[in-house]
Parts: sequence; C-alpha cells; structure tokens
Amino acid sequence: MRGRKPTPKAGTLANTPMGALLRCPAHLSDVARKEWRRLATPLHEAGILTLADRAALAAYCQAYARWVEAEEKLAETPTLLKTPNGHVQQSPWLSVANKQLELMGRYMPELGLTPSARRRIDMPLGADPEPVDKIEFVVVYEGQDGNRIEKPLDRPANDRDSEEPGDGITCYELDSRI
Repeated sequence: MRGRKPTPKAGTLANTPMGALLRCPAHLSDVARKEWRRLATPLHEAGILTLADRAALAAYCQAYARWVEAEEKLAETPTLLKTPNGHVQQSPWLSVANKQLELMGRYMPELGLTPSARRRIDMPLGADPEPVDKIEFVVVYEGQDGNRIEKPLDRPANDRDSEEPGDGITCYELDSRI
C-alpha cells in the first residue's frame, strides 16, 4: 500500500484475550530474554503490545541479541582482516552487526520503539497538558568572577547595563495555531 501508515490506536485490544501480557518464548537466547523482559511489560502497559505482536517482539529481541554478540566479537577482533592470500576484507562480525541493526530497524517502528513511531500512536493521555503560550529564553554565561549568570533575553533595551551575550534578543510568543 502506498502512502503513510495508518495511525494505530493504543489499547484497542486491551480488554480482549489479545490484550493478555505475553510470555517470553523459550527459544530466545539469554540476551534476547533480557531484552524481552525490558520491553514487554512497558509496551503492554502502554497498550501497544498484544498477543498478536509476540512473534514481532521475539524477532526483534533475537536480532538485538545477535547484534550484541556481533558487537562484542568486533570489540575483540579488528574490523579489517587479511585473508591467507593477502587480500584485505571487513570482518564477518561487522556484516552480522550491520544486518541485525537493519532487522532491528524494521521492527522498531512497528513496536513503537522509535520517537517518530510513538508520535504516530494515538495514545490516551488522560489530562491534557497546560498549553504553552510563551517561552522564556535566557542567556547563560560565566561572569568575570567565574560565577554562572543567567539573564532573561526579554529585557527592555534601556534596562541593559553592559554589552553581554544575547543582548538584542527578545522573548517570542508562540503562535496559537501550533
């Protein structure tokens, strides 16, 4: 399908059998199990992870474990190796690490593990945050005596006693349409 992915709704399967907390598959390696334990509960509590997502999370966790193993091996061996006939080639561990990162990158957006993926998810937040209509900018610098100085940037021009970093910058009002 072309175009943007549809915006998933968090928690739509929470009150169904699909909303049960997932069990870690027995076939995962130890590192993959640790990654599963790190992610499964928070994703489930956020309403992102359901029973239907078990295979995707397992695949992500196993790719993560293989990536960790490849990175550990890369730390022990050089990135470039000399073959018996004298040619230089990259370490096979570098290829494994890169492939596992690629696989992880495919699963991360689907599981809500990237900032942009989390922004796409329509999650109920409870109370709306207070609207921001003004941002105060301050200049932070070290004075001649070595102390940290913070001064607002929205001071009127006649209130300035000396040329300091940030002079001439004012406070900005946010557009209400944002």
